[in-house]
Amino acid sequence: MTTTNQDPGTDTDPDTDTGRGTDRGTDMAGAVRGLDDARPSVRLRAALAIGSTPHPRSVDELVERCAVEPDFSVREMLTWALTRHAPSVTVPRLVDELRSGRAQARSQALHTLSKIGDGRAWPAITEALLSDADDEVARSAWRAAVVLAPEGEEPGLAAALAAQLGRGGRETQLSLSRALIALGEAAAEPALGPAMKDPDPGVRHHAMATQRLLRDPESGFEYAIEEAKRVTALQDRPGGER
Repeated sequence: MTTTNQDPGTDTDPDTDTGRGTDRGTDMAGAVRGLDDARPSVRLRAALAIGSTPHPRSVDELVERCAVEPDFSVREMLTWALTRHAPSVTVPRLVDELRSGRAQARSQALHTLSKIGDGRAWPAITEALLSDADDEVARSAWRAAVVLAPEGEEPGLAAALAAQLGRGGRETQLSLSRALIALGEAAAEPALGPAMKDPDPGVRHHAMATQRLLRDPESGFEYAIEEAKRVTALQDRPGGER
């Protein structure tokens, strides 16, 4: 499932002309300062400018801003700007960010790694991230893991994801179901089997709904959950089949 981006030619310094280099450096310094502006529109334009003229020296500032940026649109532009830089520069820096104590830093780093799609980040997608107590971090980890998992790792990843069945609200559960479905039937079905017999009804419902969506993607998550509850109620009756 891993797709590896080719490094764009952004590691070389284009500032071969002294005048142009000075102007470019001044413009870039202004854009970097703009990342801290109080106005979201200014921060958005700053991230756009940095991504439009990528330079390795900008990566640290982009990653650091991702950890604290409150505006969704700006965060997405920061991620885009990072994808414009060479993976050889961005991936190690983003992997380091996965150890941050700040949940948003971990979540945004995972989100950006999933957009870059470089398989060198796969070993950093740990079970601790897949089971992170913060739902946004966990969701980002699930999406990144599906994108980055090398061929042959799908069954193990499906088992790790299935261990999270039943957690969170609708958005979190739907995100987990989508991740399992993206791994394919051969990986997901064996992982869902034990969960459909779990003593926790929430786990059973989620597992059964995911299996239904895997087999019939058009059924819809809410319908699949309600159907799972109905089936479970019938099974729980005296003499009901399991």
